[in-house]
Amino acid sequence: MRNKSLLAGLLATGVLCLSSALGATKATVTVATFGETQDGEVVHVYTLKNRNGLSADIMTYGATVVRLMAPDRHGQLADVLLGFDNLADYENKSPYFGCVVGRYGNRIADGTFTLDGKTYTLAVNNADENVNAHLHGGNKGFDKVVWRAKPVITGHDAGVTLWHTSPDGDEGYPGTLEMKVTYFLTDNNELSIHYHATTDQATPINLTNHMYFNLQGEGIGDINGHFLTLNADHYTPVDIGLIPTGEIAPVAGTPMDFTTPRAIGERNNADHDQIRFGGGYDHNWVLNQADSGMTEAGEVYEPTTGRVMTIMTEEPGIQFYGGNFLEVDGVVRVGKSGVTYRHRTGFCLETQHYPDSPNQPNFPSTILRPGETYDTTTVYRFWAR
Repeated sequence: MRNKSLLAGLLATGVLCLSSALGATKATVTVATFGETQDGEVVHVYTLKNRNGLSADIMTYGATVVRLMAPDRHGQLADVLLGFDNLADYENKSPYFGCVVGRYGNRIADGTFTLDGKTYTLAVNNADENVNAHLHGGNKGFDKVVWRAKPVITGHDAGVTLWHTSPDGDEGYPGTLEMKVTYFLTDNNELSIHYHATTDQATPINLTNHMYFNLQGEGIGDINGHFLTLNADHYTPVDIGLIPTGEIAPVAGTPMDFTTPRAIGERNNADHDQIRFGGGYDHNWVLNQADSGMTEAGEVYEPTTGRVMTIMTEEPGIQFYGGNFLEVDGVVRVGKSGVTYRHRTGFCLETQHYPDSPNQPNFPSTILRPGETYDTTTVYRFWAR
């Protein structure tokens, strides 16, 4: 009882610290209070710090990565994630900054799918050109709930594990889904994200993280000069409303070809139907996978700072979104730096299964069944040249 009281006191004052017993410089995890939701739930933020001095802040609201420090070519650290410095803006103004989205990340056409002969109706929370879709889990997806959490130290790696239970019928989905997401900040300057889930009924699942990156540093300029490489010879074309047509098409000869490094801004206004439909890039690329294990999905290089981000994943696809709608409907988003986020000042690279897979029989299945385990890992590695 005394230990439970001590832990509660440490959490309340934000001084809980775990560290590895490895020399003078240690991997650490500290926790503090980030704020209180509109419904009165307390939200904590866990700061992971590796032995190189890099750090990442993960909060329990939405299992959200709030801050991520990465070195430039001179070893100078900067926060490379868009986000807010207060909980109220995450609740009211966030375009999914840094959060875990689900039960199904990306779009499901018309908010409906049929599974084992039964049709399910989901929340429709996204419309483009009068084409309706279910997006990122619905009106109250996993990005809008407070997760349970505990700090973890494994070897040299500082981490936090977060849990959430999504009940049967949540946003229209069948089955009770038990989820666990673990973030680790490693000595290799990697942020790894491991997703784990089980269900008591068959259900679609497609979890991902929706971090917005700017490798110059959060709030500094746009992302058009970043150079992107994707290990993908094919992509899934979309129609109006960004719903996949079902085709898996070659990127060769199109603005979708990032098999060699290309500046993000070079072709994001090209006269091409896919660019017009997305207002720029907002598409799923089909990764070249030698096997079902970890694959290098791509790399982003920012030449003024030398920062490089390499993405590894066990997922078959990756959504590249160029921040086309950071300014929309008069919503002003002032970030952590005090700067207003403008058009294309951040990009997302969301590892995933393909959009609308429950309605596309030729896409890899996203159905999780009782007795099966959903296990997938994605790694973002930061370095400089």
